[in-house]
Amino acid sequence: FVGLLLVLTAEARVGNSSLLEFCRETEQCLLFDLICKTPKYEVRHYDSVKWVSTDYTTFSMELMMVPSFWRLYGYITGENEKGQKISMTAPVLMKIPEKSIFKRDVYTMSFLLPEEYQMNPPKPTNNAVYIQEMPAMNVYVLSHGEMMHTFSDNKYSKELSTALDTARAQYRKGFHYTAGYDSPKPKKNRHSEVWYVVEGDPVCSGSE
Repeated sequence: FVGLLLVLTAEARVGNSSLLEFCRETEQCLLFDLICKTPKYEVRHYDSVKWVSTDYTTFSMELMMVPSFWRLYGYITGENEKGQKISMTAPVLMKIPEKSIFKRDVYTMSFLLPEEYQMNPPKPTNNAVYIQEMPAMNVYVLSHGEMMHTFSDNKYSKELSTALDTARAQYRKGFHYTAGYDSPKPKKNRHSEVWYVVEGDPVCSGSE
C-alpha cells in the first residue's frame, strides 16, 4: 500500500512555498508527499535533493548554530566559485547527534539549495562548507511551534521517539533531524519539526 502511494504521488521536490501553509518566509521550500498522518506524527516521503552543509564538533546545538549559520550564509551571499548570490530557502535542517550532554559530537547544519541550483550548484570556496545530496527517504515527523534549541529539541524528539516505540515503528537511532521554517526573530506562528528516518515500511497505525 505504501509503495503504491509513492508511485502514484508526485515526486517530492524543491518548489513554490505557497504549496505549504507553514512555509511563509521564503519563495521556495522543500516539498514532500504525505504518506499518512496519525494523532502523534506524520509520515512523509522526500525525494533526493541537494543541500549546502557544514559540520561543527561541539557540546550543544546552541554552540554550533551561530558559526554554522554564518558559514552557510557566506556561501549563499557569494562565497562560491561563481560568486553567485543564492536565495534563502526553507527549512534550515540540522542533524542532531543523540549523546550525553557532556560529550562533544558532530552537528550538521544545512541550507536547501533552490530549484535552479539543484542540478549544478557552484562549489563552496570555504573548505568547511560542502554540497551534499541526501538520498530519497521516508521520515516520521512531529511538528511544534517553538524555536529550535536544546530544550525544545530534547522535548519533542523524546515525544516522537516514545510514540514510535509505542507503535513498534523501526527508525534510525543515534541521531535525528530538526527543521526550522522561520527566522530567529520573535513571532507567534512559528513552525519547527523533528524528524526520524524510517527504516523498513512506515508504521501508519491509527492513521487519519
